[in-house]
Amino acid sequence: MSPLLEAKGISYRSGGRMLIEAADLSIAGGSFTIVIGPNGAGKSTLLRVLSGEISPTEGEVRFDARPLRSIPPWRLAHGRAVMPQASDLSFPFTVFEVACLGVEGIGRGLSRGERQRIALDALEQADVAHLGHRNYQTLSGGERQRVHFARVLAQLQAGRTVETRQVLFLDEPIASLDLRHQLALLQTAKSLAQDGLAVVAVLHDLQLAAGIGDDLVLMRGGRLVTRGRPESVLTPELITEVFGVSLVSPILPPSPWTLAPTATRPLATGAP
Repeated sequence: MSPLLEAKGISYRSGGRMLIEAADLSIAGGSFTIVIGPNGAGKSTLLRVLSGEISPTEGEVRFDARPLRSIPPWRLAHGRAVMPQASDLSFPFTVFEVACLGVEGIGRGLSRGERQRIALDALEQADVAHLGHRNYQTLSGGERQRVHFARVLAQLQAGRTVETRQVLFLDEPIASLDLRHQLALLQTAKSLAQDGLAVVAVLHDLQLAAGIGDDLVLMRGGRLVTRGRPESVLTPELITEVFGVSLVSPILPPSPWTLAPTATRPLATGAP
């Protein structure tokens, strides 16, 4: 089977600066790939190019063997969902209404009631169902983050009625979450990958990245330094070279390393 997502020689220049330079990357379905690197390495820009939010100035991104630029936006919305670092809403939507944005215009053969059920299930999975009637603007940063995670979960679930091969992009999804919800979100993403989705995430926490990622992409200065299993990427030599620090204790967690939050359940992955 061909890679679900493939980037060939992609570069991105903005304001006279090369933010991504000659990157090649292949992402398979059923994998959890985590992009790591210091601030300014180009991690978020890479995700924006891979997701189709911005177009590379050089090279090409292909989704399911099709050039990304050739896929109509409506079709792409069924095949990939993006959770950015921050999402601001100016209107007084309720939490439930924000989750429903994920299924608006997405899916085939879904009744209004089925769309609402998908949104409610996603809110429950993100542990914010109890906030369904709250005004989104009154929530804390962590609560807002979980609501947007519910939104992308709902989008994927509805989109699966049209596009069975999907990618989930997560840009610093746990930055404002407490420990329990960090683990819950990452475990949900891991479960989705195990069910066949490709998950691509940016994380700063190297230990969490080592414990949850199938493989790591290490970036510095817009370039991909290396890619591979956590044990081959997070070596003392590479950590010193890329991050400029010397390790006093190992990054890699004990094996086996398991995320086991108690208040989560897997989101159903079959069509509603």
